Amino acid sequence: MLLKNKNAVIYGAGGAIGSAVALAFAREGATVFLAGNTSAKLDAVAQQITNAGGSAETAQVDALDNEAIEDHLSTILSKAGTIDISFNAIGLGDTQGAPLIDMQQERFALPISTAMQTHFFTATAAARQMAKQRSGVIMAITANVARVPEPNVGGFGVACAAIESLCRQLAVEVGPLGIRVICLRSAGSPDAPGVREAFKLRAAEIGTSLEEFTAYAAREIPLRHLPLLAEVANVAAFMASDQASAMTGAVANVTCGQIID
Repeated sequence: MLLKNKNAVIYGAGGAIGSAVALAFAREGATVFLAGNTSAKLDAVAQQITNAGGSAETAQVDALDNEAIEDHLSTILSKAGTIDISFNAIGLGDTQGAPLIDMQQERFALPISTAMQTHFFTATAAARQMAKQRSGVIMAITANVARVPEPNVGGFGVACAAIESLCRQLAVEVGPLGIRVICLRSAGSPDAPGVREAFKLRAAEIGTSLEEFTAYAAREIPLRHLPLLAEVANVAAFMASDQASAMTGAVANVTCGQIID
């Protein structure tokens, strides 16, 4: 098991990416602490994990509230003794589908300010605790638009680029403390509910099936498919493990080749 005896906190654990990562971490032996806004979603993920023989606890935590984050980490430490992995996958509240010239500044700026607030709070809070044990991994996830801009994505691409930049800066500061910082960059998973619904709408617009449109969307990607949630989560588990101990300040490319580094 890649993450045996590790304790991992996952923010946004009730969402598509967060839950997939939680399941992968638990499968690899980690005790997972699921944080989010909706208890029912967290409980459902925890049930899946425990049914599979894993260990999970849930807590309602506002990942935009520094005090709530600090209190939650203190609770984890009192139970588990260490915090080995922190993964932030909360939604950013972005508005897409319109050009910037037709968008209000507040809607453009919301995902950027949300990203910087939540990632700063969760990452620095975790780093302060990890510094005491001289080990730990802080993780984030972004999308391909952080590297290759696309039209009509509002502030989302800028927010993703900001997250990656924050991860790089944090990596050089906390590396001497034994802490690694890793970001995953995905191309969007077709089995994530939000992506699937968007694909359904586009398929209907052009008069084709969801399956045909999904294949069409991946037609120029080298691997000829978009990354499934489980594929992204598997990379996350590896990057969080000691097998990736030489990696920090890195963006793991899980775009199936949509972006070539």
